Formats: sequence, structure tokens, C-alpha cells
Amino acid sequence: MKFEKVSDGQYLLDVGGYVCPHPQIYTKKALSKINSGDHLKVIFDNPSSGESIATMCDNTGDEIVSRDQESGKFIWDIEKA
Repeated sequence: MKFEKVSDGQYLLDVGGYVCPHPQIYTKKALSKINSGDHLKVIFDNPSSGESIATMCDNTGDEIVSRDQESGKFIWDIEKA
């Protein structure tokens, strides 16, 4: 697991290799550490994690701005509410 600030208002969370519920838990923790309006790019490779992350964002009001997939990895950009 890697969480880092990329630039002002831009953060990266790489949870590749983790299975549910860890990607969703780490995403929730990372979002709690950043400010409203900041963006968190989440990289994960467990397809079922996408469902739990999307449900969590629906419940918290955070917006999934983009959902990309490349080389078996999912790359989502989440804007914190």
C-alpha cells in the first residue's frame, strides 16, 4: 500500500495486490486525510473492490470523476466532497 501527495490537491493511493475489504478501508482512510475538493487517484487490481469503493463514495458524497482500466489495474480519480 502506498499513499502519497503528488502535488497540491492531488494524492495517490496504490492498493494493488490487496483484496476486499482492504482497498475500500485504505481508500476511506486516505480520503479522511485530505481536504474537500482534493483529488485521490486510487489504483487497485481487485475488481470486486470497485463495487465497495463506489458504494462508499455514494454514501459519503465523494465523486468518482473518472474510472480507467489498463493492464489489469483500475485507476479511479475521486474528488473528496
